[in-house]
Amino acid sequence: MSTKTDLAKSELAKAVFKLAHRTGSFKLRSGQTSNEYFDKYQFESRPEVLRQIAKQLVPMLPKDTELLGALEMGGIPIATAIALETGHEVVFVRKQPKDYGTCRFAEGPDIKGKKITLIEDVITTGGQVVISAGDQRAAVEKAVA
Repeated sequence: MSTKTDLAKSELAKAVFKLAHRTGSFKLRSGQTSNEYFDKYQFESRPEVLRQIAKQLVPMLPKDTELLGALEMGGIPIATAIALETGHEVVFVRKQPKDYGTCRFAEGPDIKGKKITLIEDVITTGGQVVISAGDQRAAVEKAVA
């Protein structure tokens, strides 16, 4: 993949599909079974593809976004890549708070009163986004995947 030019959305979609699309029998987070699967780690682990994804997602961010909320674990590399493009700080949103350390759902900058845009990697049913948005209800502005 060229580092000198940005890929068109359709070219990027083809590259991501080629890297990440799998067929077989897969159990999804929702409990559903699918004969297709998107192995997000195949595109999230490749810096140039991840950079191109971030560039495509930046225009989707609400103008008043103050923080990016990276949903663990797949949203973390994407949110970090977007942060490198935009300069936005990232808060790392856990599915469950740890029972040690800060014991918080959201790690990083203070979220109180901030407009947060949640970043997720792949959404099937939206279940985790809904749960995480509920955990941060007062601050979440929009979710991007």
